[in-house]
Amino acid sequence: MFSIRILLADDHTILRKGLRLLLEREADFAVVGEASNGREVVDAVGRDAPHVVIMDIAMPMMNGIEATKRIVETYPKTAVIILSVHSDEAYVLRALKAGARGYLLKDSAESDLIQAVRAVAAGKAYFSPAVSKILADDYVRQVREQGVEDPYDLLTARERELLQLIAELKATKEIAELLGLSPHTVDTHRGNLMQKLNVHSIPEVVLYAVRRGVVS
Repeated sequence: MFSIRILLADDHTILRKGLRLLLEREADFAVVGEASNGREVVDAVGRDAPHVVIMDIAMPMMNGIEATKRIVETYPKTAVIILSVHSDEAYVLRALKAGARGYLLKDSAESDLIQAVRAVAAGKAYFSPAVSKILADDYVRQVREQGVEDPYDLLTARERELLQLIAELKATKEIAELLGLSPHTVDTHRGNLMQKLNVHSIPEVVLYAVRRGVVS
């Protein structure tokens, strides 16, 4: 049986032990290592070759965001899930820009973690439902209070399809095959989409999709 190899990175020993007990209930999960600071986790990824790293943001020596960035740059086949107490948009965007594929709140980890590990190991994104709801509610509130037009309404049907696929972290070639388009045409649609949404990077596109409820 194929095992999903998991590395735990948190400076609290008790939390790591709790996560290990939870994860090792799954027959196809294998916790292959632990780290208590950012430098340790980067070294451990090179040594233990995990498929998934579950990463705290606030760690000594090197914070989880910087550690995520280094892991993604050096070991792109390893997916990172950020586990945090922070639910605001700024933290989620920082995590996405660093290359994280998942973002969970610590108080919902027990109910969300198994699903999150399976999702990111399969190349998908995953956000704690609580995070998605907070971001979506905040987005609706801003649109109402500011009386602005929702830019989602400006998107064509094709651009809305593309938005969903980008938010699911699909690559340009895969999107082109799914939509029956050339990669160049996908790039053109993506540029138009980003201009309409007033976003400037793929992480911002993903965050917008979560806020708008396009993906959860």
